[in-house]
Amino acid sequence: MKLQDYFKRNYEKGLWSMESITLIYMAFTTLLIGIYWNGLADPMGMIFTRLVMLVAMAAVYGLYRLYPCRALRVLRVFPTLLGLIFWYPETYDFCSQLPYLDHVFAQIDQVLFGCQPALAFNQLVTDTFWSEAFNLGYYAYYYMMGATILFYLFCRYPEADKAGFVFLGSFFLYYIIYEFLPVAGPQYYFKAVGVETADTGIFPAVGYYFQTHTEMLTPEIKGIFSQLVQGAQDVGERPTAAFPSSHVGMSTVTMMLAWRTRNRWLFWVMFPIYLLLCAATVYIQAHYLIDSICGFFSAILFFYLTRYIYDRYLSVSHLRTHP
Repeated sequence: MKLQDYFKRNYEKGLWSMESITLIYMAFTTLLIGIYWNGLADPMGMIFTRLVMLVAMAAVYGLYRLYPCRALRVLRVFPTLLGLIFWYPETYDFCSQLPYLDHVFAQIDQVLFGCQPALAFNQLVTDTFWSEAFNLGYYAYYYMMGATILFYLFCRYPEADKAGFVFLGSFFLYYIIYEFLPVAGPQYYFKAVGVETADTGIFPAVGYYFQTHTEMLTPEIKGIFSQLVQGAQDVGERPTAAFPSSHVGMSTVTMMLAWRTRNRWLFWVMFPIYLLLCAATVYIQAHYLIDSICGFFSAILFFYLTRYIYDRYLSVSHLRTHP
């Protein structure tokens, strides 16, 4: 399709499935805000975030109605994608209302692997080359996902609605798990209990400790990518979302979507970065190894589950897009 074709007037009825599922997720989490209202630090701020999202979605939809063309229809998905930036920190607000379960997952790693892989891997691989390679993979997470979604929007438009639903639906499934399963991850838990304690195989429960403590282990900065990852974590990371690993899970969903584009260049260029990313989740101590393993298998489940939901319900509903 030529660029000018994206600006030809062409009204397509209905919502993007990404718009629909975002509205459903917002309604669900608004209910959670009401349930946890007294325990939340800033419930009114969370409500305000939803109002801003509604205004942003309405604004781009209004632009599309004024001049219906494919370019403005594509623009409508961007508020839903940017919303992920806001919904992720909120999983901490919700899950921190419950006692944390890191001692359980650290013990699972100890039983399965005879050590703490998140500590052992980092201590075993100390050279700058591999540190930078793993951190590059971890840092590329959002770029891989963005490249794949953009490829669908501009090169596989007829399939973009389904791909978007699978992508965002999988993300929201992970977020819902995180809201009810509080696991902070090794970088928080080992900071709280002490690495020396973990080395002895003793994993005390910390209860509600992370409601008021968000200190992480301080890794050695070995290069530009480790610095970038550390900077990103300092800004946006929270004691939440460790099990199952959404970095492994969503990058796996992304690779499955990339494979289905039938563009092998897209898949194979990202594949080595994907492998580094999966390894990095344990190397930078963001996840217990069991988190990453379950992230991979849950991704396969979520991929086919969301595809089934789309095929069973959305492809025959009034919410379907018409390419």
